[in-house]
Amino acid sequence: MEEFSFNFDLNTKWVSTVASIWIQCTSGSLYTFSIYSQTLKTTQHYDQSTLDVVSVFKDIGVNAGVLSGVLYDYASSRRGTNSVAGPWLIHLVGAVQCFLGYFLMWAAVVGVIHRPPVSVMCLFMFVAAHAQSFFNTSNVVTGVRNFPNYSGTIVGIMKGFLGLSGAILIQVYQTVFNSNPTAYLLMLALLPPINTLFLMWFVRIHNSNEGDEKEHLNSFSLIALVVATYLMVVIILENIITLQLQVRIFTFVVLVLLLASPICIAIRAQKRGANGISQTFINDEGDQLIDGASQLYAEKMDARQSSLPSNEDQEVGDNNRRALQLTENLTLLQAMSTLNFWILFLAMACGMGSGLATVNNISQIGGSLGYSSYETGTLVSLWSIWNFLGRFGAGYVSDYFLHQKGWARPLFMVITLSAMSIGYTMIASGLPGALYAGSILVGVCYGSQWSLMPTITSEIFGIRHMGTIFNTITIASPVGSYIFSVRVVGYIYDREASGGNTCTGTHCFMLSFLIMASATLLGSLTALYLFFRTKDFYSQVILRRLLAYRRD
Repeated sequence: MEEFSFNFDLNTKWVSTVASIWIQCTSGSLYTFSIYSQTLKTTQHYDQSTLDVVSVFKDIGVNAGVLSGVLYDYASSRRGTNSVAGPWLIHLVGAVQCFLGYFLMWAAVVGVIHRPPVSVMCLFMFVAAHAQSFFNTSNVVTGVRNFPNYSGTIVGIMKGFLGLSGAILIQVYQTVFNSNPTAYLLMLALLPPINTLFLMWFVRIHNSNEGDEKEHLNSFSLIALVVATYLMVVIILENIITLQLQVRIFTFVVLVLLLASPICIAIRAQKRGANGISQTFINDEGDQLIDGASQLYAEKMDARQSSLPSNEDQEVGDNNRRALQLTENLTLLQAMSTLNFWILFLAMACGMGSGLATVNNISQIGGSLGYSSYETGTLVSLWSIWNFLGRFGAGYVSDYFLHQKGWARPLFMVITLSAMSIGYTMIASGLPGALYAGSILVGVCYGSQWSLMPTITSEIFGIRHMGTIFNTITIASPVGSYIFSVRVVGYIYDREASGGNTCTGTHCFMLSFLIMASATLLGSLTALYLFFRTKDFYSQVILRRLLAYRRD
């Protein structure tokens, strides 16, 4: 009888998480640019270089998310509205931008409006891409505020589903629109905004903790892994055999059921929570827990300082003040005045920038090494899976070792950037199968940066202005992409082509990837410096906060 008397509450952090996951599942339209790029090129009479210019504005728009962070932080800081105003406003603005950008592109393609100048089409693409930064900011930051003690895991879940969204949208396209890229553009103008407008009312900030949070988050993680595995199998089958329409419909229905399953986790969490008492924070997103841990840390440092010789007092006092400064909720300007901010920026320019340059040129790389179009197509399709594994895995694994072993999270940035360097070296070798193995390693490590960077940002700069700060650091991605794509890969490729348009052989990209391997090694060293700078902070402040949470 208890099963039937259970009342499902839509206003919980679990429902908020499910709604954010579903919004993320339709937010990655930019990963599907290749679906409609040829149609855009043909109808607008673009050459390849002009299409590349439009594509650049896609990369700029998605990574220029500072405005979304500023609006979220401003709306969420207003007294009495901090639980709803931030997420709702950002989702609404994102939905409007997504509709306008893709609808105007569709209108230009079908001739509803006159063929716009290239600069105007670049604006359409920028607006459509900019919407993704709004969706991502709202869902990620709200998730971190709802689960501050498992920030790595929740960021990995959100970023993971965003990484899978490109493959999800392609399944919708292939099943419903039967390879009609014009209709797909209209779908992108309608599906993500409608989905967001319907679900955004459930995305709220809940300042409470529950004893079994980790168990339920693990269930969300398991679903993400199952969806990723299923998509990988479907993608491989599609590249091996031609699936009939009935089979496509069946596989699509199974995918929809898998994506609907997170609601079962929310129901289970509420049933268990009904038998216990939820702890409500008496502070602003756990700030008092951090302040309490900071005070303990300060007392320990003061005691240590009093026991040291006088010539060491100044050094310890500086370490004390620096560590305490890290516990504050810094504004963007305050964060930018710290060395930690620029260390993160440089590391992300090396990691994210080189990774984006790789995925943008992976077809040309395969062609120069003698891979068939089928083989390179498979590499492009599977990139989203490797990207997902990195986004999801880095957050989950870093959370585990932080909670169980006390390892500071920047250590995992060191490891993944070093692994990226190995992957680039493998690709540069040109050995048989090296592109497959290297792209897997690079894809996983590239995706991991998108989980580690926002999580580390929330921990060392605070979560009150997290949206603004991590979106500013994200600008490092297009900056690095421009340097590596244009100044390194493009320049060296054209030089090796010896005046022609096509280059064949290992030499076409060898030097480029050796340069990117050196760059990611530099990024790893800068992350290692960040690890040593924040090691005491993690051991004395973050871990004390986690212990306080467990006692509650």
